[in-house]
Amino acid sequence: MLDVIVIGAGPIGMACGIEAERKGLSYLIIDKGTLVNSLYHYPMNMTFFSTSDKLEIGDIPFISHNAKPTRSEALEYYRRVASHWKLNIKLYEEVTRIKNTQQVFELTTSKGSYTAKNLIIATGFYDRPFLLGVPGEDLPKVKHYYSEPHPYFGMDLVVVGAANSAVDVALETYRKGAKSVTMIIREKQIGENVKYWARPDIVNRIEEGSIKAHFEAEIESITEDKVVFKDALGVHQIQNDFVLAMTGYEPNFEMLEQLGVDFHQDEFRTPVYNNENMESNTSGVYLAGVVCGGYKTNKWFIENSRVHAVQIIDALSKK
Repeated sequence: MLDVIVIGAGPIGMACGIEAERKGLSYLIIDKGTLVNSLYHYPMNMTFFSTSDKLEIGDIPFISHNAKPTRSEALEYYRRVASHWKLNIKLYEEVTRIKNTQQVFELTTSKGSYTAKNLIIATGFYDRPFLLGVPGEDLPKVKHYYSEPHPYFGMDLVVVGAANSAVDVALETYRKGAKSVTMIIREKQIGENVKYWARPDIVNRIEEGSIKAHFEAEIESITEDKVVFKDALGVHQIQNDFVLAMTGYEPNFEMLEQLGVDFHQDEFRTPVYNNENMESNTSGVYLAGVVCGGYKTNKWFIENSRVHAVQIIDALSKK
């Protein structure tokens, strides 16, 4: 019988484990993927918006060689943190069933079963992309994740979206030899929240015609060699080899629903929780990190949700 099980081995889930270590609570961290699985699936050449000190957990310094740390530096850092704290983590183990008996939580996973008095849901949001919902989206040419530019050398690309991910993908593939890069953007302009050093770059590339952009436009269908989209001027077809749909991601709402967590009646489907201790309306179920924002996935980051671990474990230690 564990005091708490943490679902999700990202930075915030790790921070919860560290706080449990400090308070002498028995715990287990479970993740269906690798350590910091979401960060691992970020583009290989990604640079964080935050400085390294804001990504630190467990009082372990994060020393970066750059003003803004890179993905590879972050992976190295969080591996070091996990080793230093000897965190009790089980990786590549998916939670398949959770039973709440009102006294304990019984978890069944792909590799075993566990019981705990409390649960912390720190599952992030990067595993579940928003789909376009158009014919042809299931073709191999359509990608919802982007790793590196090399596979797209000499290819005609369509990039869907206007936020950070889409902008990064469009700029990098253009500079690494894509034959053409066309952005299909639902909004009227490039997102205002795009990283301050990238937004002028993409705007200038669009204005000079190096990267094409169609605003207030939506894809209608995808074929093996074309993309059909519509905008204010009508319906258009463009030749295309790959579609990189950088349309964002959503939290695992099904797990929250299974646990009886309620949601506010707002546009972001924000889960209900106590701001003081992060406990949801379901007794013993606590929320930490990005999952707290519902669809508003840009509300919580590592730097402003590290404190959730302290809030939750302080509350548990007083039970």
